[in-house]
Amino acid sequence: MKVLMFGWEFPPHISGGLGTACYGLTKGLSEIEDVDVTFVVPKAFGDEDQTAMQLIGANTVAVSKKDFQFAETNKTIEYLEVDSQIIPYVGEEEFWKLKSVKYSRQAKFVKTDDNSKINFSGTYGPGLMQEIKDYALVARIIALENDFDVIHAHDWLAYPAGMAAKNATGKPLVVHVHATDFDRSGGHVNQKIYNIEREGMEMADKIITVSNLTRKIVIEKYGIPSEKVVTVYNAVDQVPEAQEKLPPKAVGEKVVTFLGRITMQKGPEYFIEAASLVLKKIQNVRFVMAGSGDLMNAMVTRIADLGIADKFHFTGFLKGNDVQNLFNMTDVFVMPSVSEPFGIVPLEAMQLKVPVIISNQSGVAEILKNAIKIDFWDTYAMADAIHGVLKYASLAKYFKEEGKHEVEALRWIHSAQHVKQVYASVLQR
Repeated sequence: MKVLMFGWEFPPHISGGLGTACYGLTKGLSEIEDVDVTFVVPKAFGDEDQTAMQLIGANTVAVSKKDFQFAETNKTIEYLEVDSQIIPYVGEEEFWKLKSVKYSRQAKFVKTDDNSKINFSGTYGPGLMQEIKDYALVARIIALENDFDVIHAHDWLAYPAGMAAKNATGKPLVVHVHATDFDRSGGHVNQKIYNIEREGMEMADKIITVSNLTRKIVIEKYGIPSEKVVTVYNAVDQVPEAQEKLPPKAVGEKVVTFLGRITMQKGPEYFIEAASLVLKKIQNVRFVMAGSGDLMNAMVTRIADLGIADKFHFTGFLKGNDVQNLFNMTDVFVMPSVSEPFGIVPLEAMQLKVPVIISNQSGVAEILKNAIKIDFWDTYAMADAIHGVLKYASLAKYFKEEGKHEVEALRWIHSAQHVKQVYASVLQR
């Protein structure tokens, strides 16, 4: 079974859980003997781990004029459609020259470099919507040039690429919902993003969601038939032992950590309010907010207003060994997400024997037993949970040992086997 998989990011070039989940699932699929994955991203940097699959960067695929045939009729160049409708141009002068020619109405004009390749950034900048469109155009070429059985597209950024591949080949499409715009926006959805999400879900032969929480949103908010949507939970990679020497903590000092994007979805303000309540009870504790996001300045201001700035540390975005080193210094990890489709970070923390506190509004709460669960808005319950783990050594020990034991059973190979069953179901149609 050959899978053509479209994503937006891949380690080590990631900005959050999406890239981590894609990598983990791909590795899990590589452990299944009769499954081969070709993973496509907008931009390949060259340092990605390709031991589990073949990686294709859309930025390396030439959108060449050799794909077109032109015939001269009455001194006018007529466009004859072959197997692509992408018209590459390098600069403004060439663009207007090409625009003066008569083309098929379906022709698409795309700016390329001198080698007829599109210069994708592979990021989430102001040109994101255009990159998504260009990615879909190149996805069509990639689909026509590769042999595969099923298409798998991760999240809304890659849905248009998956749809383009399906339109070009007729092969079945599976879309993987890692989050919806309802999660990211708190219900105030971006209509353009919603439209892309809904179109991808409607065109898909099957939809995978990362939790039942997300499955419910897909069914109720996007009008998708329930029989078309299946939940496959994420998992966690085995974490190697830390190699770097860690900075020592002060005697008796405790560390409480928030790690994630500092945005409305992740609930950083509730973490700060709970921290201020904890500090009224105990002083030998420091709070770390690791990550970046649009609420960063607002959180710094709130900490200053509460008079607890000397107890707070902002690290910025962390990845790789920096995350592991932080967890090795952490006594409690808190994920107070307002709406979290899944949440891989608590699994990573538990692997390193860190007690975790998670919101009931997270998908991972559906499967974890050895985690303390609170409502994101209940800062008093959050503060009580933090205080309890810090104060009672036996409680902390219980969650360290039992939590680690629990997540050891959550492996990507199990998720991959479930995904393979989804592939099989669409191929049988």
